[in-house]
This record gives sequence, C-alpha cells and structure tokens, in this order.
Amino acid sequence: MAKIDLNGKVALVSGGAKNLGGLISREFAASGMDIVVHYNSTASEKDAFETVDAIKSMGRNALAIQGDLTQADNVAALFQQAKGHFDGIDVAVNTVGKVLRKPITETTEAEFDEMMAINAKSAYFFIKEAGLHLNDNGKLITILTALLAAFTDGYSTYAGGKAPVEHFTRAAAKEFSGRGISVNNVAPGPMDTPFFYGQETPQRVEFHKSQGMGNQLTMIEDIVPIVKFLASEGWWITGQTLFANGGYTTR
Repeated sequence: MAKIDLNGKVALVSGGAKNLGGLISREFAASGMDIVVHYNSTASEKDAFETVDAIKSMGRNALAIQGDLTQADNVAALFQQAKGHFDGIDVAVNTVGKVLRKPITETTEAEFDEMMAINAKSAYFFIKEAGLHLNDNGKLITILTALLAAFTDGYSTYAGGKAPVEHFTRAAAKEFSGRGISVNNVAPGPMDTPFFYGQETPQRVEFHKSQGMGNQLTMIEDIVPIVKFLASEGWWITGQTLFANGGYTTR
C-alpha cells in the first residue's frame, strides 16, 4: 500500500511562493509537512520568504530556493538542494505555468518558444527529476488547465503548451510505478488570480464565470484539497488528469 500520512513528510512546491502554489505550501505545512518553496525570480522573492515565515510559524521547517525552471540544470539543482537539505522528498507539486491569450496569426516565434519552455519543457524536466529523487511511494502532481478540454480561440500556446504534459504524465506513471510513485495532473478552470485577469476583458470574465457552478471562477481554495487528496488518500490514482472546474469543461 502506497498511501502516506503527510505528517512529518517533505513537499517540494514549484511556484510555491504565492497564489495557488503559496496556498498549497501553507496547507501542506498545516498538515505537518516541511516545505521547499521554489520561486522563479526576484519578483516573487518577497512572497517566497513570507510563505517560508508563515510555515515556520506553524512549527514546520521550510526552505526557499530560486530558479528558472525552463533550464533543465536548474530543475536538477532544485531537487538536489531540496533533497540535500531535508534528506528526502515525498511529494512534488509543479504549479509553474504562464498564460498568453493571443491569436495564432499574431504570435511571434519568441512567444511560442517561451510558452513551450515554461509550460511543457519545465514540466518534463520536473517530472524527470522527481522520478530520480522522490522517495519510494512518493507523489507527483502537476497543475494543468481545463482548457485542455475546451474548443476556443486565443489560447493555442497556453493549452498547447500544457497538452504534452498529459503524455509525460502517463509515461511517468508507468515508468515510476515500480517504486510506488503516483503521477497525476489537476486541471482547474479559469482561476480567480492575477494571471487570469491580465488576459481577459470584463465581458469575457463574466462569460467564464457563467460556465461554472454558482456563476463563479475556480478559487485556489477549491484546488488545494484535491492536491492534498492525491498526495495522501488518493494514492491509488495515477496517470490521470482530474478536471476540477465546476462544470466549465468536460471531455
């Protein structure tokens, strides 16, 4: 049986400084876990250390590590530093991603390359390093998007960049199963975070709300319990993408 008790375990959360990643970091800590809080750049450094301080105030240990995960060497260094500091990693959650809403005919090569690097490449090497460094019976969870099941315009490089991660996940679930490691994705609907509002008009925001239960966007508080479930009682689920979007899309 690969079910784990989160108390006393270690989680690595990429993009773990703020928004969904920050709440995952804090809620894991509230469950008794020690946390590695990854952040991308100096722009999120303050949030990372505030999250670390919040975790320590709960009586848990925490470490902030900066790194641009579009570079494979940085992903490897993140896992090596985390494992060296805590002597092991039990749960790895990857929340890294970037949203771009732009017509295909207006998308530049530089934008395409950046979106693929952030949404696909970084996820691939995060999965690779998790396979190398997670403890036996570990849990690996990637945050994707409900747009994977949408028929819409504008998000070709965002949904397109996230789409390969489902294939990475299925392969990893098979390859890591001998060590009891489960590998899954969570695909939220449009979330009530600053990343969403910068891409949409007020009219489209209202449309997105109208597609979910209760006429509302996905809240980060809706997603964290699902991530925690996959990291504990949901250990028997692997190779799957869970669409958590209040009915926004389905396959």
